[in-house]
Formats: sequence, structure tokens, C-alpha cells
Amino acid sequence: MRLGIAVDSRMCMACYCCYTACKDEHCGYDTALSKAQPMMGQFWIDVREWERGNNSRRIKTATVPTPCSHCQDPACMKAGAPGAVYKRPDGIVIIDPEKAKGQKAIADACPIGAVYWNEELQLPQKCTMCAELLDDPNYLSYLGDEKLKMPRCVEACPNQALIFGDLDDPNSAINKKIAENRVTQLEALKGQETNVIHLNIPTVFLAGTVYYPKEEEEVAIGAKVKLTCRETGATVETETNYFGDWEVEWLDKGKNYDIVIEMKGYKPVKLSALADIDRYVGEVYLEKA
Repeated sequence: MRLGIAVDSRMCMACYCCYTACKDEHCGYDTALSKAQPMMGQFWIDVREWERGNNSRRIKTATVPTPCSHCQDPACMKAGAPGAVYKRPDGIVIIDPEKAKGQKAIADACPIGAVYWNEELQLPQKCTMCAELLDDPNYLSYLGDEKLKMPRCVEACPNQALIFGDLDDPNSAINKKIAENRVTQLEALKGQETNVIHLNIPTVFLAGTVYYPKEEEEVAIGAKVKLTCRETGATVETETNYFGDWEVEWLDKGKNYDIVIEMKGYKPVKLSALADIDRYVGEVYLEKA
């Protein structure tokens, strides 16, 4: 059995229920596996947000709930003295609250900043995946009518952006979720196997708006938009919506794209754009053929 959490960024709405549930469970309470989480300064599940887009015509946000990834080969465990950080048979990585005292190197070693240094206690601290609850035979959490054991953050998520389960069970809900979505590992953990699996973290988008000739003062609905990556030759196609807008997600970051916009009865429009950031390429006006 290898326990893990699938984090679907596309489903996260930044409600901070996971963050609040984690604080409720761990602030002010020592357990056999951890000292109490301070109320301020530590985010055992950090809801990381950023604004996307370079133009006010197309601005949106991305959200990535980020707990400890419970790595299969943890950098924090390598940085500590023997036994200060250990991995349980179920894959959960735990910092021993006694053996890890004074070892700030454990916190410094985390590539995603998910291990925090408690200056007062001289102790590195992080998410335990609520292992103290999972080990409690009397603890049950609820998902609808189903009684399950799960971490508090997963239980609290109203949008099922967090899915908990056994990664070694091919029929588990977590593996079904992973199979149906795009796995997008955190950049700092690229190439590493982790028990927290991130899904649908966006790369970059290109977007724009298409109008009929200027004198008509009307958006073009259903115009064909084709993007071709110069470096790889890969193509993707879309159409303008009822507002004349088009957008293509999941582009290869840093690559150059040629854009062709076509509509019957009008001259094709050709553009190019570098997908180095989320970019609104602007407004274009069609001309009659």
C-alpha cells in the first residue's frame, strides 16, 4: 500500500477549506508524529495562486494546493541525521519531532519549500498527511454517504480537487483520477516520484479576439484558428466563441507559434507569437476576400 493525494488544480477554486481544516487539526495540538503547527508562518498545505495573462482582455488565475509531496526519495531525509526523517511503509514521510531538533538543514533541503523551520522549537515541521488520524482505528471521515479514512484537507475540499487513496491499487479512485487527467509535476520536483500527484497545472496560453471588418463593428463568431509550433510542427485548432474570442491552453512554454485565422469569404490573417508567458496576442479585423 502506498498512500497519496491527487491534486487537481483545474478543480481548485481557492476557497482555502483545505488550509483551514489543516489549521484546525494541527494548530495547538501535539501528536505522536508532530508538534503543534504554529498559527502563523506555516502552511502545511499552501494554496499557491498567480495571475495569468499580459492584457486586461484576458486575465485569469491559476491555483495549486501544495502540501509536502511525500517524495519516494526525500531530499529532507537525506539532509537529516539518521532517523530524523523517515518514510513509513505506506509511503508517508514523517519528521521525528524529537530526533530532528536543531536540524534546520532538513527544512532548507525541501525543493518546494514545504518544510518549515520553527525557530521557537528549533524544529523542522511539515504535513504528515494526517497519519495520526489514519492510524486511529476510531477515526472516520465522510465523503457523501461513504465512510472513509482520509486526511482533513481532502475531507474538507468541496470541489473534489483533492483525492486520497492507495496508489498501488490500480482500481482505486485516486488512480482513476490520475488516468483521466494530465499529470503535471511541480517543476522543482521534475523527474522525481512522489506520493502527492499534481494534475492539470497550466503551462501557458495564447489568446485573441477576431472581428469582422471595422466598419461592421461586430465580432466574428466561428472563425477557425490554427496554431503551429515552429520548433516541433505540432498543431492545434480552435474556433472563436460568441464574443469573438479564442484561446488555446497547454502550449509548450518558450516555443514559437504561427497563427492562422480563417473564415469563409474573408482573407486569412497570419500572426506569430512566443509562448513564453500567458499572452493575449490582440485584436484582429478580417478583410473581405
